[in-house]
Amino acid sequence: MKKIIIILLLLQHISYAQVMAWETDAAPLHRAQKALTDVIIHDIFSPPIASRIYAYTNIAAYEVLVKQNSSYHSLYRQLNAFPEIPVCNDKICISLAAVNAFLITGKRLVFSEAMLQDSIIRILQWYKNKKISRELYTASMLYGEQVADVIMQWAVNDKYKETRSLRRYNYLKQEGKWMPTPPVYMAAVEPYWNRIRPMVMDSCSQFRPELPLPFSTDTSSSFYRQVLEVYDITRHLSAQNIAVASFWDCNPFAVTTEGHLNFATKKISPGGHWMSIAGIVCRNTNASIIKAAAAYTLTAIALFEGFIICWDEKYRSNVIRPETFINKYIDEGWQPLLQTPPFPEYTSGHSVISTAAATILNNIFGEGIGFNDDTEVEFGLPIKYFTSFTAASNEAAISRLYGGIHYRAAIENGQRQGSNLGIWLLTKIKLQ
Repeated sequence: MKKIIIILLLLQHISYAQVMAWETDAAPLHRAQKALTDVIIHDIFSPPIASRIYAYTNIAAYEVLVKQNSSYHSLYRQLNAFPEIPVCNDKICISLAAVNAFLITGKRLVFSEAMLQDSIIRILQWYKNKKISRELYTASMLYGEQVADVIMQWAVNDKYKETRSLRRYNYLKQEGKWMPTPPVYMAAVEPYWNRIRPMVMDSCSQFRPELPLPFSTDTSSSFYRQVLEVYDITRHLSAQNIAVASFWDCNPFAVTTEGHLNFATKKISPGGHWMSIAGIVCRNTNASIIKAAAAYTLTAIALFEGFIICWDEKYRSNVIRPETFINKYIDEGWQPLLQTPPFPEYTSGHSVISTAAATILNNIFGEGIGFNDDTEVEFGLPIKYFTSFTAASNEAAISRLYGGIHYRAAIENGQRQGSNLGIWLLTKIKLQ
């Protein structure tokens, strides 16, 4: 009799261990992340809006997971006006609830809900294949939806909706100020993004960079010299320089002109590229679902805050782009390697958010971890190896100079902005 009891207990322990193994598997969260990124690309969300979507979806998943993991802390009382997430009194599969919270939140933030729903069906099938009971499945799904509701109630007050109805941006028709650029002279992207509620910062101007160089057409001025650097470098690019610029282009809506025809190419956003890097290293290190959720969440918050501080400065200083200056004062036939983005030059957004994201990921995984970045393979570019997150962020930053779309000051001061933000966030948010 004792032997039978012992055997039953062992079988029960083995069964429990097997459940625990797949419950901590981050694969469904990684799949959800990729599905969301695909829809963000399809819907052509601008980089700031994409960062908002990544932040709210990942916070939803993370807040579910911490309910059953005492090693990690909720973001309650760590983020501005963040609500307390209700406890689930029913028995649930915490992983399923978290992934469902992520996906439901995502559906409410994108345009192509049907496209994301197709992915949701396939992702949820992973859980159904685990043969969990109908009661457990239903309770888990309901709790995920409940958390998504709370997150969306918090999101609705971040001023995003209000910025959709503000008047069209009026360009400052002054010498040295930003103006739309070829080939399609797109309207200003998110000129009121500094009105979005920060998640951690006190205000959008908390990490204001030093003032940009004063505009001047004097050939001996500092401003003219920094323009000339862009002009000289872009006329003598090496194959490696071109590869670096192309790898980090991350233009969600690049327009190509051939004769009288214009056609657009959809690409991943800068923030999406860094969310992909976070996922790559999570998979490389076999991170559990809670660690992956923490990495995704903190990276997404850094991206969200980074775009707020960068866009605040862009539309305050309103610096002219190299393309406009060079065409008017130096060489009317010059074109940058990359398409000039439709917003002011200073500071460099990619420099800000790449440095902030790298600072976060260095803290989570370590500073010397190398990885193969295959993010751009689906866009026709090869896998690229980086020795560290910092090496990747430095390359992302300098790529803007090779691309001919930023001056060095915007890149270097953008990196300082991102570094200061990332370091500060690590002192304000404690996930463990």
